[in-house]
Amino acid sequence: MRAKNQNKTAAGIDVQETCFTVVEEILEKNLDDLATVLSVSDNGKSKLHEEIMAMVEKGLFKIALRRSSYVKSTAAAFLGINRNTFTDKMAKLGIDCEKIK
Repeated sequence: MRAKNQNKTAAGIDVQETCFTVVEEILEKNLDDLATVLSVSDNGKSKLHEEIMAMVEKGLFKIALRRSSYVKSTAAAFLGINRNTFTDKMAKLGIDCEKIK
């Protein structure tokens, strides 16, 4: 109960919840811009979801690698996933540790 109260301001607003709301609004605005740019497809079949998810995932992996000094197990822990999963996804996303340093 005490930990929950520590996240409250004097006005009774949950700080973490407010922070998440702000981040979601920023993310949604940026995703809207990305969707506008990427929504043009060659054959009428959109790959918008797949393309944006790959971009987001690739960006998160690069951030995790930089923050962990390029130690894969630490980067995986930062993202909350297994090291083997992290390594497999790195390969699928075409991320090479040596090239992003």
